[in-house]
Amino acid sequence: MALLDGINSPEDLKRLKVDELSALADEIRNYITETVSDTGGHLASNLGTVETTIAMHYIFDFSDDKLLFDVGHQCYTHKILTGRKEDFKNLRRAGGLSGFPDQHESEHDQFKVGHAGTAISTAIGMAMGAAHNKTDEKVVSLVGDASIVNGTSFEGLNNLSLLKRQMLIVLNDNSMAIDITQGALAKYLSKIRLSHTYEDMRKTANHILEHLPLIGRQVEGAIERFKKTLRMTISAGQLFESLNLAYFGPVDGHDIISLVELFRAIKDLDHPAILHIYTKKGKGFTPAKDNPTKYHSTGPFEMNGKSSASVVSSSKPSFTSVFSDALIATAKKDDSIVAITAAMPDGTGLIKFRENFPDRYFDVGIAEGVAVDIAAGMAKQGLKPFVCIYSTFFQRSFDHIFQEVSLQNLPVVLCIDRAGLVGSDGPTHHGMLDIAFLRSLPNMTLIAPSSEAEVHAAIEFSAGHDGPVAIRYPRDTVLLDSEVPAVMGSAFEMGKSIEVQSGDSDIVLVAYGSVLAQVLEASNLLKAHGVDVTVINARFAKPLDSKLIELVGKGKQLVTVEDHSLTGGFGSAVLEMVHHGFASGKLQGSYKPVVCLGGKDEFIKMDTRALQLSEIGVDATAIVETVSNLRVKKQCLN
Repeated sequence: MALLDGINSPEDLKRLKVDELSALADEIRNYITETVSDTGGHLASNLGTVETTIAMHYIFDFSDDKLLFDVGHQCYTHKILTGRKEDFKNLRRAGGLSGFPDQHESEHDQFKVGHAGTAISTAIGMAMGAAHNKTDEKVVSLVGDASIVNGTSFEGLNNLSLLKRQMLIVLNDNSMAIDITQGALAKYLSKIRLSHTYEDMRKTANHILEHLPLIGRQVEGAIERFKKTLRMTISAGQLFESLNLAYFGPVDGHDIISLVELFRAIKDLDHPAILHIYTKKGKGFTPAKDNPTKYHSTGPFEMNGKSSASVVSSSKPSFTSVFSDALIATAKKDDSIVAITAAMPDGTGLIKFRENFPDRYFDVGIAEGVAVDIAAGMAKQGLKPFVCIYSTFFQRSFDHIFQEVSLQNLPVVLCIDRAGLVGSDGPTHHGMLDIAFLRSLPNMTLIAPSSEAEVHAAIEFSAGHDGPVAIRYPRDTVLLDSEVPAVMGSAFEMGKSIEVQSGDSDIVLVAYGSVLAQVLEASNLLKAHGVDVTVINARFAKPLDSKLIELVGKGKQLVTVEDHSLTGGFGSAVLEMVHHGFASGKLQGSYKPVVCLGGKDEFIKMDTRALQLSEIGVDATAIVETVSNLRVKKQCLN
C-alpha cells in the first residue's frame, strides 16, 4: 500500500497527483475489506463511497469546511484520510474507533450519527449559522443508502429556500438501503439509473464541466445553458429543480478524476445544489458486490481462505431467528397477520416471512413513522400488523405510536429487535430507552420473552390481544427449551409473571426479558455457595404483576434486573408500584427497599455485548455480587 502508507492527513492527500487517486482508492478499498474481515462492520456501503470521499477531501478542507454524513456507516474512508488510519485497525472495538462519525474522535466529524435522514437539515442549520457568523466555510452533506426517501430528508429539501449561500448535497444513489430500496421515489431514481449507460454518465460529467467554467452570478446563466444542452430520456433534475435546487447529474461515482473536477467546479456556487452520483455497493470485493445485503453490516468473515481469529459462531439460534419462525407459524393459522419493516427485512428476520407470505409483507423503506401509521390503518381495517424495527429506530416513530396506535387503542404489535445493548455498534444503536418511552403510553402492553418457547408464546399472546403490544428482544442467542424449567413454556396471561425457581432466602431476583439467562446463571452460582434465591420471570413491564407488591409486603427483598436504562425502565415501574402500594394503604409497615440493576443515565460505549452487560451490572457475576452485598448488609444490621 505504497500510497496509503504516506497518507496520515487530508494535507498528505492533497499532495498526490490526480492520476494517483485511483490507485489510492484501490488501496483504501483493500484496507477497509481486510480490517472489517477481522473486526466486523459496515462493509458494502463503505466500499461504494471510496472515490467520492477521496474526491471531496481532495477539493474541500474539512478541518474548516463541514462534512455531514446522512447514514454514519459510510464514513470509513473519511476516517482513514483524517488521521485515524492506524486506529482503524481497532474499528468497533473497546477503546478503538467508532463505526460512525464521532466528534470526540476528530475535528473533521460534526455529529455522532448512525441514523438516516438528518444530514440535509443539520447542514442547513450549519450553513445558516455560518451566514449569521459571516464565515465562509463550505457545507457538504453526503446522503446515501436510500436515506433520501426518509421523510426528514424531504422536510430538509423543502427548507433549502431558507439558504442564500453555498450548500452542496451529494446524493449517493446505489439503489439500496440495507435491502433493495422501496417506494415511488426509489423506483423513479432506479428508472433514471437504468436509462443511463456508463458512457451517458461520462458525457453528463463533461457537459457539466463545459458549462460551469465560472463562479458567482455568471454561474446562473451557465446552469441554464447546461439544462438546455443536456438531453436525457428521463430527468432526475425535474424533481429537485421543482424545489428550486440546482441539480447536476447523474454521474459515475467511481470516476474519481471527473469527481475531483466536478467538486472543484461547483464548490463555490453561492446557493444550494445537488450532485447526483451512481455508486455500486460492495465495489472491489466480489462477495459484497454480489450480496450487499449480507455485507451491509457483517461480523468478522473469512477472506482469502483465512478465517479471522475473532470470528465467533454459536450453534444456538438468535432471538431474531426464533421470532421469524414463530411469526410464520402464527401467521399460517391467522391470515389477518401482516408484517411491516422499514428497510430491514434481513436484520428483523422478515425475509423468511416475505418468502412465505409475499402478499402480506410490506417494506416502507427508511420511514419508521410511516410504517407505524400504515400499520394503524391496517389495524383499523381488521388486520393484525406486526411492525418489526430495531429499538433505536423505533424512537423515531414515537409520535406516530402515540397518535395513531395508543390513542386509538389499535391492535398493532411493535416487534422491537436489538432491544438493550447491541455491542460494537455502540451508543447510536443501543436499545436502552424503549421501555421508558412506551411505558408512558395508555393502552400499551409491554412484554419481553426470555426463551425459545416464550418467543412463540409472546407472539401468540400479541396476535390475540385487542390493543397495542410491544415485544422486546435483543441481538443475542436465546435460551433453549432444554435449558429452562417447563413452566417457561406456559402461555402468556395479561400482567402475570411466573416463578422459575423457588428459594428459601428472602431475596427474590426479578428478571425482565433476555437477562433471565444471566439471572439463572447467578442463581446457580449462589446456590453453590449455599444461598437459595427465588427467581421470577416478569414477562410484563406493563401491566405489572401485583404479586410483586405482595412479596414486598411479606418482607422479601426484590432485586430487579433489566437490559435497559434504569431511568423509566422496568425497575422504575416496580418502584412506582411499590410506592403507590404504600400510598394507597395496600402495603403497611416497614419493608426492604427494592434494588434495581440496569443501565445508568449515560451513553454506553462500544464493546462486546457480554462486557457491556457486565459494565451495567447485570451479568451473572455482578448479580451475585449484588446479592452477596445485600446479605452482608443484612447481617451487619442484625
